[in-house]
Amino acid sequence: MLRFDSVSRVYDDGTRAVDNVSLHIKTGEFCVLLGPSGAGKSTLMNMVNGVIEPSKGEIMLGDLSLNKKNLNVIQRRVGMIHQQLHLVPRLSVLHNVLTGLLPDTGFWRSLIKSFPLKNQRRACELLNEVGMEEKHLYRRASALSGGQQQRVAIARAFISQPEVVLADEPVASLDPAMSRSVLNSLKTAAKQNGVTVICTLHQLDYALEFADRIIALRKGKIFFDGHPDDLNESTQSQLYDLARAEINTTEQEAA
Repeated sequence: MLRFDSVSRVYDDGTRAVDNVSLHIKTGEFCVLLGPSGAGKSTLMNMVNGVIEPSKGEIMLGDLSLNKKNLNVIQRRVGMIHQQLHLVPRLSVLHNVLTGLLPDTGFWRSLIKSFPLKNQRRACELLNEVGMEEKHLYRRASALSGGQQQRVAIARAFISQPEVVLADEPVASLDPAMSRSVLNSLKTAAKQNGVTVICTLHQLDYALEFADRIIALRKGKIFFDGHPDDLNESTQSQLYDLARAEINTTEQEAA
């Protein structure tokens, strides 16, 4: 279980990015974070992967406190799918997935592509789970389409057998058909591996379609937390209309 206990994050300039958030996220849940820009989604994600520490409160993954002191352990227990993917263009599909084992394998072994056979088999299994055919194994990442690259990034995030995978806007640059295909691959991989997923999205329709649970943030606070069926049109409008009104007010004051 991933637990947030009265978590806040205040930056040096006084910005309160996350404000007294308490959450219990069950093992295996597919959670989508919603909210306008500046709502606190990225800060919340970066606190889970140990990059940012809470100013107040604590985040626990099982018995592990998620903070910079435990960064090496966090890298093994929390996988990440970045919006920019960060694949190595010259490496093959297979070896890009295997780079997800870098914390365990070591830099030099990874550099000479010396991975145990069991790890290579596991990488192939994961690529199959996300819909990558065997013929793509030794293609360079740079030769893949955007959707294929995203699938490789998903497989890489799962290779270390994490307990939680964070996906930061994983379909931001894809067309609707490919976006749904990639999100389906992500949810399938999570279900088959018993992994909790926290995924940030801007597309409300995808959240309603794929999420087990939606957590909406506004100004660092939880605005909604529940099943997609309970996020009615009125609440949807309030979430984004209030944010737009706040932005317009700020712009008028600045002028």
